[in-house]
Amino acid sequence: MSASSGLGRVSLEHRLNARRGELEQAAFARIAAIADPAALDPIYLVGLRTTLVVALDYGLDALAMPGREPGPVPVQLFAQARLAVRSGVTLDAVLRRYAAGNALLADLLLDEAAAIGIRATELKTLLRTLAAHFDHVVAAVSEEYKREVETAPHSSEHRRCTSLRRLIAGESAYVSGFDYEFGDHHIAMVATGVGADQALKALGKQLDRCLLLVEPDLETAWAWLAGRDCFDRQELDFITSFAWPSRAAVACGTPGRGIGGWRLSHRQAAAALPVAQRSSTSFAHYADVALLAAVLQDDLLAASLQNTYLVPLQAVRGAAKETLGAYFSAAGNISSAAAALGVSRHTVSGRLGAIEKSLGRPIDTVSAELQLALRLDEFEGFSAANRR
Repeated sequence: MSASSGLGRVSLEHRLNARRGELEQAAFARIAAIADPAALDPIYLVGLRTTLVVALDYGLDALAMPGREPGPVPVQLFAQARLAVRSGVTLDAVLRRYAAGNALLADLLLDEAAAIGIRATELKTLLRTLAAHFDHVVAAVSEEYKREVETAPHSSEHRRCTSLRRLIAGESAYVSGFDYEFGDHHIAMVATGVGADQALKALGKQLDRCLLLVEPDLETAWAWLAGRDCFDRQELDFITSFAWPSRAAVACGTPGRGIGGWRLSHRQAAAALPVAQRSSTSFAHYADVALLAAVLQDDLLAASLQNTYLVPLQAVRGAAKETLGAYFSAAGNISSAAAALGVSRHTVSGRLGAIEKSLGRPIDTVSAELQLALRLDEFEGFSAANRR
């Protein structure tokens, strides 16, 4: 291979990586639209996003070394295939999502190759490499999906989970077999990790509440606590400060009453679990993370916050994010923010002015959006560091 060919491939790799964010957004929008995204379990939906990132890494790595035999399929793709079975997602939908992501990557490859004049022979090699890796992923994921279907339990626990899934989805189901009062006051929890089920049992005993606990798979536990009296502040604080296992992630919904409250609390806990899984405390109460949980499930909102607020801040000199954080923590008091940052009031005023110029609007008119964008940025930064 000539030196110019090698330089062309390096340039192509840089161009593809430069458009990585754009590719992720387009791919997630397309794959989420396959089947009804509103019907997807929040845990599955967040897993879908994680799987997309890993699958794109796999494809881009393949293009960086064309002609190489496909390597091992990332374990995250297998985990998502098993979760698809348990979430009622068809294999057809799973494979159509992979095909959609692969098509977008191939389109991007063709665009960028044409822009820098990659030769036809090299382009054919790149496309064959991408196709070989795609076929390898499809075969491996299909096999894992079918294996999970064949080994899915058909025990009484499985039947209990099926009935509860139907209730959560708003269907009628047989509930008289459960030693649980669905008309009482409830709070739901969803947990993953070693020891989570035993911790939930201990929590139920210590609160002296009726516990409904099921394990839809080996990695997850669903729990509801119930009683005739509504949950008070002391009980909620006890749940938050409970000694959860170090290797577990736990999320809880808000208290509710009756079957409607039972269902809503579970959906809230499931939506908050991805926050717990990617936070330093490994626990999340939906009431405290509702907006962040919503952003994680809404690719449009996350991308919009990024482009509208975080990208402009990168062009601002000085510690823009830290200054805004201190400013919001001080409830908009510039002197208090300056004291917290250890700088002068004049410095903070100057930074805020530069930020407003970059955003093109007064900070106070978009304070809610800015605070959410900063929280998302902090959360994603912690998550990325945690994955390394």
